[in-house]
Amino acid sequence: MTTYRAVLSVLVVVAHPDDAELSMGMRIRDHVLAGDRVRVHCLTAGHSGPHATTTRRDECLAAAKILGVSDYAFSPIPDTRFTDHRGAINAALFDAFATERPDVVYTHHPDDQHLDHAVTGEEATTVALREAADLIHFRSPYSRNFEPNLYFVGTPDLLAAKQAALACFTSQRQLDMTVFSGLTELAYRQHVHHRVIERFPATARGAEMFRTVRQIVHASHP
Repeated sequence: MTTYRAVLSVLVVVAHPDDAELSMGMRIRDHVLAGDRVRVHCLTAGHSGPHATTTRRDECLAAAKILGVSDYAFSPIPDTRFTDHRGAINAALFDAFATERPDVVYTHHPDDQHLDHAVTGEEATTVALREAADLIHFRSPYSRNFEPNLYFVGTPDLLAAKQAALACFTSQRQLDMTVFSGLTELAYRQHVHHRVIERFPATARGAEMFRTVRQIVHASHP
């Protein structure tokens, strides 16, 4: 008997350009390939003011095309000033959720050394617990006390798509592709016993790690 998987509305809420691609580029691409509608809402496109440019926004849109993101939206929150704009962030997130109520929300783990990441994780979690079904935190390079309970193991094609998306962010010179690719390939070995890894398919190429905050499962036969 053929079983059909429902198409999911997926919303990824991030603080900055490249946060989504860096933390879960493979997972985003896999959602798209499964037929899900993936949106990314980025709370800032970089520095605001008279010298602001569209460089980072343009990089996001180029990466979105590679990964297949259907909508990449931005809010005008000043970079590194999130703690001063919680009201605006909360309002922006309710608007993003109202555009299409998501089935699954991914966002930053709230315990993060970067204050913008921490505020985004806190505010997105508050809204998601009210407006969405499933909520999942991803790990960023600055996450603290992150204990994953969900591992997405990628393939060579998914890793290549993630690398290509990250390569779009040419303005971010701290993005060392060799280092981040190595960390992706190593990630699951940090937490999964080697006896388990031995049973992974030969095409397994690294993992992205998440923590499920809430998952709602309905009966198979209502």
